[in-house]
Amino acid sequence: MANKISDETIEYVGILAKLELSEKEKEEAKADMEKMLDYIDVLNELDTDGIEPMSHVFPVNNVFREDVVTNGDGSGDTLANAPLMKDQSFKVPKTIG
Repeated sequence: MANKISDETIEYVGILAKLELSEKEKEEAKADMEKMLDYIDVLNELDTDGIEPMSHVFPVNNVFREDVVTNGDGSGDTLANAPLMKDQSFKVPKTIG
């Protein structure tokens, strides 16, 4: 392993993350972090010349519909389905005594 993580770094990361780690957990975290840094070194060896940087794996397109103004809110059609109506509103049974 080319990358070494110090005990102080693990302690500091634990403080930042507000974690109380046992000694075993600290050793496991240290080994995991060293493996991550080693993998980053492997990725840095790849030739990426001519590769366009991207922010997302898939193309991101605007999936929202156009904001089109329409006439009316359709309340008349909605109220046509109401079993009971009063003053252009649904009329429902009283639920609070």
